[in-house]
Amino acid sequence: MAGLLFLLLASALNAQENIKDEIMEGVDGHFYNLRHRLDVLEKKIDDVLWFKRVGDVAHIDKVFLAGAPPAHADRATTLAGVNPVKFWSYVFIPKGMDPSNKYPLIVLPHGGVHGDFNTYYTHIIRELMAQQYIVVAPEYRGSTGYGRLTYELIDYGGLENADVNISREYMIENYSMVDENRVGIVGWSHGGMIALMNIFEHPGEYACAFAGVPVSDLVARMGYKRPAYEDFFSAGYHIGAMVHENIDEYRRRSPVYHADKLATPLLIHTNTNDEDVHVLEVQNLINALKAEDKKFEYRVFEDIPGGHSFDRMDHAEGRKIRYGIYKFLEQYLDPPVRFRNLGEMERAAYRFN
Repeated sequence: MAGLLFLLLASALNAQENIKDEIMEGVDGHFYNLRHRLDVLEKKIDDVLWFKRVGDVAHIDKVFLAGAPPAHADRATTLAGVNPVKFWSYVFIPKGMDPSNKYPLIVLPHGGVHGDFNTYYTHIIRELMAQQYIVVAPEYRGSTGYGRLTYELIDYGGLENADVNISREYMIENYSMVDENRVGIVGWSHGGMIALMNIFEHPGEYACAFAGVPVSDLVARMGYKRPAYEDFFSAGYHIGAMVHENIDEYRRRSPVYHADKLATPLLIHTNTNDEDVHVLEVQNLINALKAEDKKFEYRVFEDIPGGHSFDRMDHAEGRKIRYGIYKFLEQYLDPPVRFRNLGEMERAAYRFN
């Protein structure tokens, strides 16, 4: 009898644990979905801020584009799973331009794993508008601020690169003032990686590229980042495997393994105190390009304040470094307005010098 009572008690306790697990799973799912709803709200607020912060110098728009089907379309059981991925791209056009003329285009992919293009780039956009560059900034698959579905479509180092190039194609096909022969691509961090992959995959489509602190080697990166970082990549809706389980897939997505494809003028920046993309990771890319006897420019900065964000910062050193980036770009893109000195750039961005 005692044995029977013990079994009944154990069964009841086990059932309670199962119910508890189900409740916690439901709570976790609720908060996961809520987080995405809050991200959508934050994105809508930031979109309003764009008009406040650069509306005096730019015509601002967002266009809705279609890319390739999801990376895992072969697993899909519905039309939504095989249809082209839909995504937004920001468009900034300088005020005062003559639409009968031709203007250079800057493709500006944002950084971050699940990042987004936001008013963090305000001063950079103001600086580009002053030079009369047209800018397209793609919110490629996996970007934050568009809900859970877009977030989980992430394809880091994969089809996101195609989304960015589709944005370039869209601008050329739909804006008659864009000069298809004067297109540059500029990005930092993950955006720098996308810039590299685009010039490797489409060498004839871009006149030049700037890659700031670019993610360069996912294999090495997984070795020095925290486990939570690798979780972004091993998620079932993404690569679905850790680096040691599918090293070839991680290599395929890493610029360092495509160095032989460089055929576009390129400038690379890195910083020795970068806390996100370690200087050694970028140095590996630089060494790989040198081993392929490629012509390119690079600078390894020493302990510039800001670490990973050093040349996007608003301090004096950051401004001077950005001025140098624009001097590199203008060699190949011939913008209608060139900064004659640092003071002109500062007045464009901050209205002072």
